[in-house]
Amino acid sequence: MKRWILSKYSKELVNNLAEECDVEPILALIAVARGYTDALSLDAFLSCEDDLDDPFALADMHKAADCVNAAIEEGKLIAVYGDYDCDGVTATVLLYTHLISRGANVVCYIPNREDEGYGMNMDSVNKLDGMGVGLIITVDNGINANEEIAYAQSLGIDVVVTDHHIPAGALPEAVAVVDPHRADDTSEFKDLSGVGVAYKLVCAMENAVPEELLPLYGDLVALGTVADVMPLRGENRIFVREGLMYINDTARIGMAALISVAGLEGKSLRAGNLAFNLGPRINAAGRMGDAMRAAKLLCSDNTDEALAIAAEIDSENSARQQIEQQIEKEAIKKIEEHGYHHDRVIVCAGNGWHKGIVGIAAARLVERYGKPVIMLSTEGEISVGSGRSVDGFSLFDAINTASEFLIKFGGHELAAGLTLKTEDIEKLRESVNKYARRQPLCAPQLTLDCKLRPEALSLELAEELAALEPFGKGNQNPLFGVYSLKIERITPIGNGKHLRLLFTREGSFIQALMFGKTQENFPYEVGDTVDVAVTLEAGEFRGEKNLSVTVRDIRPSGQSEVDIETAALYSDFIRGVCRDTSPIRPTREEIGLIYRACTAPVSKALVENKLTGRLSRGKILAAVDILCELGLLSAEKRGDDIMLRKIEGVRSDLENSSILTRLKEGDVD
Repeated sequence: MKRWILSKYSKELVNNLAEECDVEPILALIAVARGYTDALSLDAFLSCEDDLDDPFALADMHKAADCVNAAIEEGKLIAVYGDYDCDGVTATVLLYTHLISRGANVVCYIPNREDEGYGMNMDSVNKLDGMGVGLIITVDNGINANEEIAYAQSLGIDVVVTDHHIPAGALPEAVAVVDPHRADDTSEFKDLSGVGVAYKLVCAMENAVPEELLPLYGDLVALGTVADVMPLRGENRIFVREGLMYINDTARIGMAALISVAGLEGKSLRAGNLAFNLGPRINAAGRMGDAMRAAKLLCSDNTDEALAIAAEIDSENSARQQIEQQIEKEAIKKIEEHGYHHDRVIVCAGNGWHKGIVGIAAARLVERYGKPVIMLSTEGEISVGSGRSVDGFSLFDAINTASEFLIKFGGHELAAGLTLKTEDIEKLRESVNKYARRQPLCAPQLTLDCKLRPEALSLELAEELAALEPFGKGNQNPLFGVYSLKIERITPIGNGKHLRLLFTREGSFIQALMFGKTQENFPYEVGDTVDVAVTLEAGEFRGEKNLSVTVRDIRPSGQSEVDIETAALYSDFIRGVCRDTSPIRPTREEIGLIYRACTAPVSKALVENKLTGRLSRGKILAAVDILCELGLLSAEKRGDDIMLRKIEGVRSDLENSSILTRLKEGDVD
């Protein structure tokens, strides 16, 4: 279940801004809902003009630019020290190619995810020292590599740090530390990606206004920014908007090869293509082997070489998807067997899970369970992992509470990486969940821009919304809530992998697509009344424009905050940490209601959805477990769902239920 949040706005303000800025009211409404509440900010948001901040506004940027320029002049061997994800690879390529264009003596180094892990390490410093490197420039890492940087400088190697991650403590004692999250940094925009910071360094080195170099590097900045899921507002919006223009007319041979193997050649790419098609392929190189191949691809000036590398990376991306599915399957089994899905933060470990893929699996499980997930790959005494979170819950802060048990960790609110002793996994689980129980209940949030009537969904509206692109984190594709719709038809499409749905309300019809949902796993029936959250897109088929409506979420009409809260409360009860059981304690009549709903084999999810609005979700969950405990219902796992069936001829007194007894006792500690 997701918490649906309807954006707040003043109708008077919306109308005034629409008139003052000469824009459609729906665009003004969406902009106001997203915080653009005056004519100046709205014009800037909708403007096609560039307005990037001075690179020297970033702390230490003068020192960094001067140090690198001096190293070029002195002929020092410079090492660009990158990271193996798409943000790190694009940052590495951007800085490396610029230094080459300046005639610098330069090499690039990206650590191997499997052997070296994230960031700087002592062995890599020794390797670079052996090569005669006199300056290391980190990109997308380094902010917390205090010991490694001190060691490098003890060897006579200068270090310049460029990063965008949160400092965990004191800054490293480098020649310069450029990171918008420094406590003393006064730059205005804090959401730069690693490649965004590297780009600012290049601009500072050239004493150029940031807009000037976008034709050279805008494609790399856009790809890294979107792939690292940075908010598409402020400078990032400009980077991606401009970068897409250069990607769609790319002169970079490696980028063209990547687009080709992704099956996007000849198509007009949007931000979503960077996030779901190009970015994952760059990431696959680092996850499945050596990220230097991805860097070599983007640096290549040979078409045959670029296509060969791109094909290899594309193949590895397919292999990555298969491994990811296997890890996810094994993790779900572990999570549900051990009851980890009842925790506020799920911590799950597996022996030998691919360290480069556990982070993606964690993201998938966040979608499945609606709560933060930390996935760990154990190899003997050491475990390495990655976590993903939901909006409003800082995974970095949660993990920080267990810092005494961790060998290494880093990250930000929504994602983090960590290394610890395998024997301390349970201590990590206990610590992060203790922290989570002290925070407001976290649940996935779905922010609706506004409610719409069915008849308001139109091709004209979809075309108007294009002015708000590019869409991504921080500037999502406008999401509209359409309430109290009756399901008229459910049609499988795409070999049964997706659904076409027909809804009606008061004589209006909506046809919509729901991707990744099969009819067997769709917990609704024809005739059910639901609310849907949809996005719109103007498309074209056989030369004619058409409207495409996509269902992003669906819920039973009548679902409320109480359902989310009581479901979480019941999970706390199962884990023995619920203080007040009264909101989840079903009466005899309510248990009977559940029992009668299972006269024939029925999906548990379907039962929950049909009874939402009559019983809270917590009471439904409790009643089902009580009936199963007493043998009055059977529960059989079927795919991602559970089928409930009434057991005929069985009689039992509710007082025999240990679950109901515990619920009646209340105050479980």
